[in-house]
Order: sequence, then structure tokens, then C-alpha cells
Amino acid sequence: MRPDILNPLFAEVEALKGVGPALAKPLARLGLARAIDVLFHLPTGWIDRKAVDVLDMADAGRIVTVRVTPVDYRSAIGRGPFRVRATDGAGNYLSVNFFGGKPGWGRKLLPLGEARIVSGKLDLYGQDLQMVHPDHVLDPAEPIDLPAREAVYALSDGLSNRRMAQLAEQAVGRAPDPPEWIEPSLKAARGWPGWRDAIGRIHADPADAPARERLAYDEIFANQLALMLVRASTRRRRGLPLSGDGRLRAGLRLPYAPTGAQARAIAEIEGDMQQATPMLRLLQGDVGSGKTLVALMALLAAVEAGAQAALLAPTEILARQHFDTLSRQLAGLPVSVAVLTGRDKGRTRESTLMGLADGSIDILIGTHAIFQEAVAYRRLGLAVVDEQHKFGVAQRMMLAQKAAMPPHLLVMTATPIPRTLTLSHYGEMDVSRLDEMPPGRQPIETKVMSVDRLDEVIGGLARHVAGGGQAYWVCPLVEESEASDLTAAEARAAALAERFGAKVGLVHGRMKGPEKDAVMAAFQRADVAVLVATTVIEVGVDVPNATLIVIEGADRFGLAQLHQLRGRVGRGEGRSVCLLLWNGTGGEAGRTLSETAKQRLLTMRRSTDGFLIAEEDLRLRGAGEILGTRQSGEAAFRLATPEQMAALIETATDDARLLVDRDGGLEGPRGQAARIALYLFERDAAVALLRGG
Repeated sequence: MRPDILNPLFAEVEALKGVGPALAKPLARLGLARAIDVLFHLPTGWIDRKAVDVLDMADAGRIVTVRVTPVDYRSAIGRGPFRVRATDGAGNYLSVNFFGGKPGWGRKLLPLGEARIVSGKLDLYGQDLQMVHPDHVLDPAEPIDLPAREAVYALSDGLSNRRMAQLAEQAVGRAPDPPEWIEPSLKAARGWPGWRDAIGRIHADPADAPARERLAYDEIFANQLALMLVRASTRRRRGLPLSGDGRLRAGLRLPYAPTGAQARAIAEIEGDMQQATPMLRLLQGDVGSGKTLVALMALLAAVEAGAQAALLAPTEILARQHFDTLSRQLAGLPVSVAVLTGRDKGRTRESTLMGLADGSIDILIGTHAIFQEAVAYRRLGLAVVDEQHKFGVAQRMMLAQKAAMPPHLLVMTATPIPRTLTLSHYGEMDVSRLDEMPPGRQPIETKVMSVDRLDEVIGGLARHVAGGGQAYWVCPLVEESEASDLTAAEARAAALAERFGAKVGLVHGRMKGPEKDAVMAAFQRADVAVLVATTVIEVGVDVPNATLIVIEGADRFGLAQLHQLRGRVGRGEGRSVCLLLWNGTGGEAGRTLSETAKQRLLTMRRSTDGFLIAEEDLRLRGAGEILGTRQSGEAAFRLATPEQMAALIETATDDARLLVDRDGGLEGPRGQAARIALYLFERDAAVALLRGG
């Protein structure tokens, strides 16, 4: 239960003075629904205001505050500004300009002959000093409270910086002064203020480095403590020891001998499953490194031990691909495999549910449908989650509740995206890494081109298809909307169909299952030569003849997603190419790109190493939400930057471990304070959820 001293911070944002329905809307667009959200909406920068008595051209470009007296008005013709000509104490002239065609506003703010304090950016227009739309116009007869340094906040339409600062001040006023959770000698060595002092200081002076570092540390510490408590909880629970005899695995006909990395991972997983403590292991592997084979060995080991196993995939396409692949590999072995997705209805679904309940189905492959209440297992011993970043801890908890004893859990990721990378370095999972490629994998050549060379690309695609090749065409990420992405995909498919006719297929997330399966089957048969897909769907079809992928609008994608999409080719013996088309004009990539987008595309061109790419993605985008389902750094760490994460993570982990091992855990005096930190940074709910995995 949340400590009472935090309740004022967790009040709805409307509890702040002056916040009504109108102001709540722009706050909501920023994700500021409660007072604590406003409190943690830290300034992104600051303005230094220089108070001057006399205007000086040397101050052009700076924010200055000066007392002036308006002497005349000059209205422009047409769309020009309304100018107020004013003088300072030494008789120097300043033109205060207002755009927008409403001179009445300027006349009201700056009446002729009456002194006013103006503060804003001083500019030089020819040889004249001017100030366009001053930030502040104040009457010197009234109290003047303009700080020398003013915080600057991220804003949305309808919300001014001044209003945001006022709301932040109210939120700071609601903040309690909690007991200290940081180890005293660490706090003293770093020169950090107390928590309440730090949050007040950072809103007053965004350049306060000790205050900002303290707040970042608190958030990281709370996160590390939560993960540590989860791991301790997992260690205390009793699971189902599973020790297979190898008879099913011996009957497999493998396409190649397992690599050394695969053999190590299989041995680590097998060792974990033999323990009474439930396994919680992350299997990291680059695209094509053979994770499916490792997962298959784990599934068979569970079946050999008399248990059932489940394999979860993030999309229906991947679930059915896994089902087809495993069915072929297990042909001739006494293993019953079934698939269950949201589209399975009627007798087929009932038959699957009965088989799970009576134990006649050994391995179930499916999507979120296998979480449903009606799905009951006779003896679930192992769950394998493919594409770990698609499943949050809440879903893993639901899965754990499907068994009398918590099942062993193996999560896999094709590319160690930032969130998974962070979790594996600092989280509660043991890690197996596949850092070798099976024999026969071909390197993929990556090229970066501007979309203004689209005709060349389509010409090259025509030659590729004429030579019997197949290709993927991934459409640009328009916005976070399937409808918008679908429009882009449909337009591209129609344009390509004018050139290639019926050889173009389209796959998107809104298609019904049978329609989707029909297009995929046609692509696998090579009846479709060019498969156009939206970005919201994982095109997980293994088609060795598809050796070209075109990713349109590649500058809008994250590195992990680009790398994973690139992995759809290079699965056969032929040379494979990935074309990254960026939106812009000019012959050279990077001319109109943001620096971050340019770095992403250059990284993709230079490297096919998924682990290196993940590290770069972490640097460019942040750690992401470790305790949820988002995969890039947008919300989990609101105060800590990626740079602060890198600098403080080890110290925070050591401090959390010291609290758990030496200082009495959450029961000791410092632990009681740490409980407040867990609630303050909302890691209390994460602790409960993470007990599911």
C-alpha cells in the first residue's frame, strides 16, 4: 500500500490550482495526468537573463531584461509587425516588435510615456536593436520576480513555459521530505542533496548538476532494487524439476551439427530445468544464429520428462511458421504438437483445449490466445517466449498462473534490442548468448540510397525478378497508426503492380487469417515475387529464394527493427542485398537527415553484428522500458538519461545489493525508506508483476 506521505503527489493533475478541462488536454498530450507526472517533467534547458540598465549592441543574441519607456508606435502595412519604439535610461532606442496584425495588444502592454520592464532576446536589425515578442512585459511599480535563470520545459499546444513552471512549483510544494534511502557514505562522497531538496533545486535551476544526478540515481536505484527483489523471490519459489532422458532429441534429424554456442546454450538450459528453482533465462542471438534449434531442444527435454511445453510467438504468422517448422522437424517422433491463435474457433479450438487439459498435446504453439482463462494445461513445465520484447511481465505472469508450480521460462530475442540488452546486463535473468553463425549463412550487403533514386531501385528490382529472384518491400513507418501505414503499403503495392502485375502480394495486420496465409503461401511457392508489407507485421517467413529486401523510409526506423527486417534475407546460398531508402533529396545519404538517423543508417551499412547494433541503438535511443512492453526509451526512465544510466548503474546495483544483503532488506530502517522510493518511482507494481517472470 502506498505510503500516505506520497498521496498528494499521486493526486490527479486537476488538483493543481488553475488546471481545468482546457489545460488538462495539453498536459495529457505530454503524459502529465497526475501531480507526480508534473513533478518529474524536468526542465530540458534554461534561459539566462542578463539584467542591464543600458542597452549595448554587444549583448545582441542574449536574453536581456531592461527598463524602457515607449515613445511612439509604428504600424506596418500588410503583414509587417507593429513596432513600439522605446528608449532606455541613456536614451538608446529599442524597437519592440509584435507580429500577428493586432496592434491593440502592443499598445496595451507598452503605453506611451509609461516605463516598463521588458525581457526577451535582443537582436540586431541592421544597426538597430530590436526585441521581437518579449517574454515578459512588467510594470516597475509592481513586484518584479524575474529569476536570472529560468527553466525551459517541453511543451504542447495550449501550454506556455510560464504556466508549466507555475504547475511545477505547485507540484514541488506537494513533495514530501522522505527519509534517506541512499547509503550515507555514498551520498556524502557524491555531494548529493536530499531528495526533496534535489527536486526543488532542479526546477529552480536546471543546470544544478548534483541535483540532477541525485534524481537520476534515485530512479536507477529503485529499478535495480526492484529487479533484485524479484530475483530473490524467484530463487525462493519451488518449481518443477525436469530431467529429460534424451530419447526424443536423439531421434531428430538436424540439418547441421549444433555450433559451439548452441551446444553451450542447450547445456545451460538443460542444467536450469533440472533444478527445483524455476528457470528464468534469456537467450540472445543474432538473426539466423539458430535460436529455434535451441528452443526445440528445450521443448523436447520437457516432453521427455513428462511435462507439457508452450511456445509463444508475438504474431499469428510467426506462430504458424513455428508450427509448420516444428511439425516437419518432429515428423516420425511420438510428440503431439498443436497451434492455438485467436482465429481458431469451434471444434478445432475445443479439440486443442481438451488435448491440453488431458495431456495428449505435448507442445502448444500460439499467440496471446494461450493466456486465455479457458486454456488449461495438465502439466505445464516449460514456456518459451519468442521475441521477448513483444511480451511484458504482465503476460508472463498470466502464463505462470497456468501451472500448479511455476513453469521454467526461456525468453528469446532475435536482436538484443535496447530493453533486452539492459535487462540482460542488469536485470533478473540469466543469459545465454549465441555468438556464432551456423554454416551456410551468407553475409548481407547493405546499401543506403535516397528515395529520389526510386526509379533506379525499381529497375534493379525488375532485373532481380526477371532472374527468378524474390524480394520483400517494407513500407515506411508513417506514424503510430496501422491505418496510415496500411495506406502507404496499399499505394506502394498498387504502384509496383503496374510494373509487375500479379507477381506483387500485399500483407498487412488488418487482413483476415486465411487471406494472409494465402499470400504467404503464394510467396513461398514463388507465385508472388514481391511481397509488400506494413511495418506493424513481422514478416517471419523463411524463403531462401528471397534475397532482396527494400526498406522504404528507413530513416524512421530504429536500429533493432532495421536489423531484424534485414534478417529476412540471407537465408539461402545466394548473395543477398538490403536497400535502405531514406526520405530526402540529394545524392548523398545524410544531407537532409537528422544526425541520429544518419548514424543509424551508417551503422547498418557498416555492420551486420546484431550485438554491436544493439549497443549503438542503446546509445542513440535509450534503455527503454525494462519493466513493461515498450522497447525503446520513452517512458520507463523519466529522470535518468542513457548517459546517466551508464555512469550510475553499477553503483546503484551495488547499493541495492548492500541494502538487501547487509542493511536488513526492506525491513531495516534504510529498507523502510527504500520502500518509499519503490512507490515513488512506481516500481512497487513492477515487483508484483515480475514475479511472473
